[in-house]
Amino acid sequence: MVMFRHGLDVMIPEVFSSLFDLVILIFKHILFQLLLLKIKLQDNEVEAFYGKLEKDLFVSHLQSWTVTPDFTHHAHSASLSAVAVNNRYVVTGSRDETIQIYDMKKKIEHGALLQHNGTITCLEFYGTAHLLSGAEDGLICIWNTKRWECLKSIKAHKGHVTSLSIHPSGKLALSVGTDKTLRTWNLVEGRSAFIKNLKQNAHIIKWSPDGEKYVTVITNKVDIYRLDTASISGTITTEKRISSLRFITDSILAIAGDDEIIRFYSCDSQKCLCEFKAHENRIKDIYSFEREGQHVIVTASSDGYIKMWNLDLDKVKDGPSLLCEVNTKARLTCLAVWLDQASEMKKNSDKTATSSQETEDEKSSVAVINKDFWTTKRLKTAKRKRKIIPGKQKLKAPVRKKKKKQNSLA
Repeated sequence: MVMFRHGLDVMIPEVFSSLFDLVILIFKHILFQLLLLKIKLQDNEVEAFYGKLEKDLFVSHLQSWTVTPDFTHHAHSASLSAVAVNNRYVVTGSRDETIQIYDMKKKIEHGALLQHNGTITCLEFYGTAHLLSGAEDGLICIWNTKRWECLKSIKAHKGHVTSLSIHPSGKLALSVGTDKTLRTWNLVEGRSAFIKNLKQNAHIIKWSPDGEKYVTVITNKVDIYRLDTASISGTITTEKRISSLRFITDSILAIAGDDEIIRFYSCDSQKCLCEFKAHENRIKDIYSFEREGQHVIVTASSDGYIKMWNLDLDKVKDGPSLLCEVNTKARLTCLAVWLDQASEMKKNSDKTATSSQETEDEKSSVAVINKDFWTTKRLKTAKRKRKIIPGKQKLKAPVRKKKKKQNSLA
């Protein structure tokens, strides 16, 4: 265990050295701070990003276990509520109704997105070019991350948008809200494809990595749906309210509730494969990723600790082994992991990378339309323009025809 001057405790066993580079993003709920901890486990070099009580974001370079300030930035003006990462950017949502963008390559604030009129509740990247955001104003916004402009704003729910998830193909998205509905979105055309009424409000929705199933969470119940039938294939019920859920594989779910226990369930049998005590207090968030066949699970708790676990899929029943832990001495609300070598990493939450999207664009005409939708300004033919351009411009074609008729009569 090593104590840093700024009050951050880190314990890293030797077994974890030289494994990978990563950034852990931590969020304080009350003090409106963004805390980031980067662990660069090569040559015993660690780089930490953490917040200070005065709402500042600090980045410190840690070498030989010493702390020197490297980067500081003022965080949101209200508590943080959502976070998403891709191979370059970190975006954070807050109760101040803004989305802040951070360039992790340059370690700078990149800007802010101001489209929503409510607390940002969910953020999710698709590949390197697009971001979806949801908020309490009921809107889902589609952003181009090259120019950071809003391509489309959809009135998704009558109430709040509580969660959203993008299909690995990028053609579909699911969302749930406080209007007791589950909505399927056709991202090729930017419209609603299907609406399913729920008995209660769901607060989490998630696609499986293969896109063959998805799950919804209502309080302490997880409903598993099959994509081909759109019907419930099984239900998992826990004793406590579920706070976070993550697909470890296509058939294994990691579930955390308002207690200190993490449980692994089989999606096929809905049976608990393993459970273990991860923290001393309730768990707020789970994140997982994979590299070279090794599954790593990251957990954050309201006790201030972040822990990393190694899970052997051949010995799931034995539970994971602890890799390292960090005492942030903060009240944590959400967490994400930014992988410094993202091009070599494969995250369980998004198996389909940008390269697979480009391959599909070449093979499928539908995917070509999808690509054109994401980049609306590239459309050149009037036929395609009518599919995505607002109605006012659609009226231009018939008006021109009338003018031609008048000229011919004259």
